[in-house]
Parts: sequence; structure tokens; C-alpha cells
Amino acid sequence: MKRNVELVVLSDVHLGTYGSHAKELVNYLQSVKPQTLVLNGDIIDIWQFRKRYFPKSHLQVIKKIISLAAKGTEVFYITGNHDEKLRKFSPVNLGNISIVDKLVLNLDGRKAWIFHGDVFDASIQHTKWIAKLGGWGYDFLIVFNRFINWWLAKLGKPKYSLSKKIKNSVKKAVSFVSNFEETAAQLAIENDFDYVICGHIHQPQIRKVFYKEKDCIYLNSGDWIEHLTALEYDNGVWSLMEYEKQNVPVTADDDSVNTEIDPVALLASIKMFS
Repeated sequence: MKRNVELVVLSDVHLGTYGSHAKELVNYLQSVKPQTLVLNGDIIDIWQFRKRYFPKSHLQVIKKIISLAAKGTEVFYITGNHDEKLRKFSPVNLGNISIVDKLVLNLDGRKAWIFHGDVFDASIQHTKWIAKLGGWGYDFLIVFNRFINWWLAKLGKPKYSLSKKIKNSVKKAVSFVSNFEETAAQLAIENDFDYVICGHIHQPQIRKVFYKEKDCIYLNSGDWIEHLTALEYDNGVWSLMEYEKQNVPVTADDDSVNTEIDPVALLASIKMFS
């Protein structure tokens, strides 16, 4: 039975990379029926896209999103840094699917400001080649980590996250996350927003931030590489969906929409616009 949800926010799926948990995302999307779906950046990893690796499960995510839109869900695709080439086309509307760089939604009389968040990342703004190199390294680290966790599972031991260990041991990384959240929240407060919703840093979060005797709720949808999380809003309440804790049922694909779109050919054409 599908859950009816007013709003679902996803980010940092990184389709086209080895670390993406596309199968789990398809299961999750088949378990909910959102009125609005916000894809908050880095859904398709155009930075690392290559024709030789774009498996069926990754195509199924795209198919499921198109199916939801065809069945009435309003879909907003917000561009991120890994899919920044889509910014050449934004804003554009394709039926129930809109490609935008940022979004403002009215949620029960309260304003939500939604954007990916790479605008705050100096490494991307000024040394993009380093950021891209880091993306390749992160992808390798995730694949290697999966191998380690496979052995740990065989031994009956809990999973271990190499990237979390590295991030937590590097003070600059911890400081960056804190500064990112504070900066986003302060800008939201100064512009009279009640919620600010980001992705980019792969750190799921819901917390209230105070600034100049005002406050707002900072939210981050996390990612589908390590955390497998999404934000849900329903009946005036925000919640953080954690896939591994939800016991999401694996269901058969019930999509009845037949699409002529070839996502791989589409991405290849997008790559030509440099």
C-alpha cells in the first residue's frame, strides 16, 4: 500500500556512478504517492557520466520519476553542481516536470526556499577540476567501502563508513558542514523564509537555527550514496525518511507509462554542451 505524502525532497542520487543506490530508491519511490516531488540536485551525475556504466536500475529511477509526473505528481528538478549542464536549459517546463535552479514553495502558509547549495562551496566555484577529481575519488571510496561491508556482514559485524570516519577526523570538513548550515539558515532568515532546504553536503539534517532574534528550520535531504535518506512533508510536519530504518517493501514495478526517451542518449547529448 502506497503512502500518500504531500511533498518528498530527494537529492544527491548520483545516477551513473557506482556508489548510487538506485534499486533502493526505486523501491522507495514505489512505496509513496507524493503530490509534489522535488529533486534537489545531483540526481544524474553528468560530471562522471560514461556510456559503459548506466545500469537498468539507474534507468528505472528516471522511468519512475517520469511515471509519477504522468500520474499527476508535480516534479521539480533543481540543478546541482554534478548536473550543472542542465542549467543551460533552466527554467523549462515539460508537462508536470520543471527544471529550475531554485524553488520557493508555500507550505501551509509558510515559505520554503529550496536550492542545491553548491553556491556556498568555494572549491566548486574556483577550482572545479579539484572538485571533479574529488568526485572520482569519493566514488572509488564508496565502492571499496561496499566490499569491506560485505566482509563485515559475513562476519556478523556492523557496517562501517570510511567516508564518515575521514570526514569526522578532518576538522576542516566538520567546520565546512557547520558553516554551510549556518550560512544557508542565516540567508533564509534575512529573506523571511520559514524553511531552507538544501542537499550537496550529503548530511541529512532537520534543525532550528536562530539568528538576530529570528529563526528558521534548516533541512538537508542527505544522499542516496551512504545515508539513503529523503525529506517528507505531510500535514504540516517534516520528517527524515531513513531507508534502512523504514523496512520499505520491495514491490514489482507497476509503471504503465511507455516512454520513448532514451536517458543515455539524452545525457550523451547534454555532455556535448560544454
